[in-house]
Amino acid sequence: MTITSPPAAAGRGSPPPRRRGRGLAGWGFISPFLAVFALVFLAPIGYSVYLSLFQDRLIGGTTFVGLDHYQQAFHDPKLWSGLGRVTLFLAVQVPIMLGIALLAALALDSGRLYGRSFFRITVFLPYAVPAVVATLMWEFLYGSRFGLVGDLDRALGVTLPDPLSPSFVLAGIGNIVTWEFVGYNMLIFYSALRVVPHALYEAAEIDGAGQWRIITAIKLPAIRGALVIATVFSIIGSFQLFNEPAILKNPAPDAITTYYTPNYYTYTLSFSGRQQDYAATVAIIMGVITMVIAYAFQLRAMRREE
Repeated sequence: MTITSPPAAAGRGSPPPRRRGRGLAGWGFISPFLAVFALVFLAPIGYSVYLSLFQDRLIGGTTFVGLDHYQQAFHDPKLWSGLGRVTLFLAVQVPIMLGIALLAALALDSGRLYGRSFFRITVFLPYAVPAVVATLMWEFLYGSRFGLVGDLDRALGVTLPDPLSPSFVLAGIGNIVTWEFVGYNMLIFYSALRVVPHALYEAAEIDGAGQWRIITAIKLPAIRGALVIATVFSIIGSFQLFNEPAILKNPAPDAITTYYTPNYYTYTLSFSGRQQDYAATVAIIMGVITMVIAYAFQLRAMRREE
């Protein structure tokens, strides 16, 4: 009697050679992306975390301090002052900017706007202007002694509120950011509106729905995903506020401090205070806060959509 032995156990759990070859080919295709991703995304984060755990002293050199910088940051009034300011900026400026962009997109999509192409280009044009140039331009317009505000004061014989004063400079920065990014968000909303089937509008009009009903019952629900994406981008951009306060600090030194926003505070620590290790700590804390708030908003919006 001949007893046949079972197939080798080593071959049961492993994929066939052809499948293994396809898997290796797949890793070969994505390896360039993984290399670039690790170099430009993971490596800076890892280096910042490394810096935040050490302290560089003139005497004694670099020493490991653990989480001391994080404890210092949580008791740093300058950091929390800047964070509170950008949170206020986010709560006021972002709804205004997205509301204007949505109105412009709805006006374009209505088909009842004369000169639609000119209107679209005009609203989008500020986004093509570099942020530094836009801020310098508005700096001149805000000038109470040399700019548009000063000219209006002299021409009308009145004293208009100074946009670069401590009471109004945050509103002035919000105006610049709104002017820059309304066109960008308008294009996002308008592109989303263009893919909504017009048969839905025709059916609603046959049922007697007016334009307001069509907007609230069809258009806005249809572009909810675009609204969420634009809001997430705006949240991230608000916490990254840097160009406008950094440039407006020269004409408004009493209104804008070196810790006016967390990003500006990080820049000051790193390049003026030579505290790169603590600046890395502030950057990591702000990155985590921004990620948590943006993710929480997106998660809540997606649950509502479901």
